[in-house]
Amino acid sequence: MSAAETTEEQLSEVAPEVPGAAEAAAAVERVWREDWGRLLALLVARFRDVDLAEDGLADAFEAATRTWPADGVPSNPAAWLLTSARRRVLDRLRSADVARRKMPLLVVDHLRHEQTVHTEELEEQVIGEEVGDDELRLLLLACHPALAPESQAALALRLVLGVPTAEIARLFLVPEPTMAARLTRAKKKIATAGLPFTLPDGDALAARVDVATQAIYLSFTAGYAPGFGDAVVRADLAGEAIRLARLLAGLLQRRGAAAPSVRALLALMLLQHSRRDARVDAAGDLVLLADQDRSRWRTDEIEEGVALLASLPSGLTGRAEELRLQAVIAARHATSPHPDATDWGAIAGDYARLERITGSPVVRLNRAVAVAEADGPHAGLALLEGLDELLPASHRLPAVRGELLARAGDVEAARAAFALAIERCRHEAELAHLRRRLASL
Repeated sequence: MSAAETTEEQLSEVAPEVPGAAEAAAAVERVWREDWGRLLALLVARFRDVDLAEDGLADAFEAATRTWPADGVPSNPAAWLLTSARRRVLDRLRSADVARRKMPLLVVDHLRHEQTVHTEELEEQVIGEEVGDDELRLLLLACHPALAPESQAALALRLVLGVPTAEIARLFLVPEPTMAARLTRAKKKIATAGLPFTLPDGDALAARVDVATQAIYLSFTAGYAPGFGDAVVRADLAGEAIRLARLLAGLLQRRGAAAPSVRALLALMLLQHSRRDARVDAAGDLVLLADQDRSRWRTDEIEEGVALLASLPSGLTGRAEELRLQAVIAARHATSPHPDATDWGAIAGDYARLERITGSPVVRLNRAVAVAEADGPHAGLALLEGLDELLPASHRLPAVRGELLARAGDVEAARAAFALAIERCRHEAELAHLRRRLASL
């Protein structure tokens, strides 16, 4: 297990009896979510080695969990971590004598290397400045075509957004050891092939955009559908995904490149993110869409998302059209003044088109919900046929089936479906909701 993976487990292990432990734990978690990618990008730019930079940064976070409860949270936590990580990387270079061995390093433009920060004082200043290009370099490096396709988006999630390996494995529907091995192979490939830590141009940039948007999309998904824990929404992770999409859109605009997939993704995320304040009640429980207080939805983000959607050209295909259709569905929800005013028939049609493009069983599941709202529970249940083999570990499939069976009047079958959903679910907030729903039957 790498130092980075070990540190994931240590972030929540600050002893509660230590004075200041709660504040320190919250600060470490916040910086991990908000600054991991920026810090790692700066370290990779400096030392030209992804593994070394990642382990050094993980060591710095581990040190923070030990020292901040006793010493207090520093005034600039990100700068503290960058300085600490830099020292640890230098210590590793000295102790292992790596500096005198010929080893494959990332190719970095000489001028950029000369401009790299060399003192702790300058590093503290750099943290307050825009380092978006470094993050984009890291994102697009992870999306390099020399890497295995199944590893690219996963590596971007790991490096740029610090998403835990277990969560990445869940998003890609593979066992955690399999995902860990993929990430290790990808990082070794970066080193041995000497892949450049640069912003690509022209066709090389365009070729990586789809993978980059997939990574950002999956990160946003992790923010709104956590696989474990008790948080209903991880708004910080979702917000980072939106910020990264804005950076990527800005880069493409500067390069004069068309970016319909990125704009569609940004529209989708803004429309979904606009409802974050209404997704959780005062007790911290999950609030379903139909029960949300729509006055708490953020109208400025809805308006921006709708405007982005309207700006997309017609005739999109592939990934751009998938994201556009998802944004259209999100816009139908976000602009509906009341649950009863939702055009479920149109949403069911959108999902049907999306299913034809993707063939995704998850899209079929969502389509079943929309069809049930438009045409009744039996119509929705019919669409669930055959999904059990395609989604054998999903808790949402039996949860939806249980809801539709309950509406259809088959209470016993609904209870069995909810019991299966509870057995499969690993997320505390969703578990609580499922248990309440079962009890209500």
